[in-house]
Amino acid sequence: MENFRYYVPTDIRFGKNRLNELPEALKQFGQKILFVYGGGSIKTNGLYDEVLKQLIDFEVSELSGIEPNPKIESVRKGIQIAKENNVKVILAVGGGSVIDAAKIIAAGYYYDGDAWDLVLDSSKINLALPIVDVLTIAATGTEMNRNAVISNSETKEKLGAHGLNLIPKISFLDPTNTFSVSKYQTAAGSIDIMSHIFEQYFNSTLATDLQDAISEGILKTVIKNTPIALKEPINYDARANLLWASSIALNGLESTGKIGGWTVHPIEHELSAYYDITHGVGLGIITPRWLQYILNSRLDVTKKIAQYGKNVWGIVGEDDLKIAQKAIDETYSFFKSLEIPMSLSELNINNEN
Repeated sequence: MENFRYYVPTDIRFGKNRLNELPEALKQFGQKILFVYGGGSIKTNGLYDEVLKQLIDFEVSELSGIEPNPKIESVRKGIQIAKENNVKVILAVGGGSVIDAAKIIAAGYYYDGDAWDLVLDSSKINLALPIVDVLTIAATGTEMNRNAVISNSETKEKLGAHGLNLIPKISFLDPTNTFSVSKYQTAAGSIDIMSHIFEQYFNSTLATDLQDAISEGILKTVIKNTPIALKEPINYDARANLLWASSIALNGLESTGKIGGWTVHPIEHELSAYYDITHGVGLGIITPRWLQYILNSRLDVTKKIAQYGKNVWGIVGEDDLKIAQKAIDETYSFFKSLEIPMSLSELNINNEN
């Protein structure tokens, strides 16, 4: 295990009926708020009106229409609104895309150049407005980490940025806000959670028993609860387990003490940059193929995939290669059972790019 620094100061407000705590959460940062949200689902399910009721004593500016793969154009618009209204805190209500956009808006508020500079070079991210969020989907984990991913339609790029000041100050995680998430997006979100774990778990750093055990527990939690949530969308326990798994999967806990790069997410970001596909679906297509590709690359890799097969899928046997192959097959079959596309051709993506 390597040396590490672990810093996650987010105040998590988990559970139902916590929205009445929103005024207290916000007022410590100031009265002028930029309320950021997406394409309108929070208006359909009533969350928008509930939030506005809590903001009656605040000066509220709004930025709507944040895209599923948030665009730098929306970020630039948010920065302009924030500066014109001298906002003091950003309230992001929605999924990971909304919170990611809010993060770069928060940093852009204090930056004189173009916001895309911050995405290209995270060292330019210094001060940032405080962020409070109300999460509506289990997927990205951005509600408890320092990362953001933004797309640029002009350059066909989808890139990540990071900074300690981008970590949300307070996150409201109410499983009931995820009840209305569609089956397709629930499945995609669960795959995103698992992909986050995979890219921290399949790592060459030795002696990370605790990190691996936590990762295996999260994977089993997602595998158990996703089918339940798909069948019973308002099953509170299933939604709660997925929502908390999402946060823990990418708050840095599993990657502490490890050194290594990520592979599947950057590949999927290229796909999304060109084709604007659902992130979790792209990950579902790529992940089993990536595992197959690395299977025989090194003995320790095969052994680690076999460990995953034994501890997550309960596969027994003596031959690590056979166990690893079955684990990959189980992963593919699980993704396919969630009824998402499992090939690029199903998304009408050909070899053009």
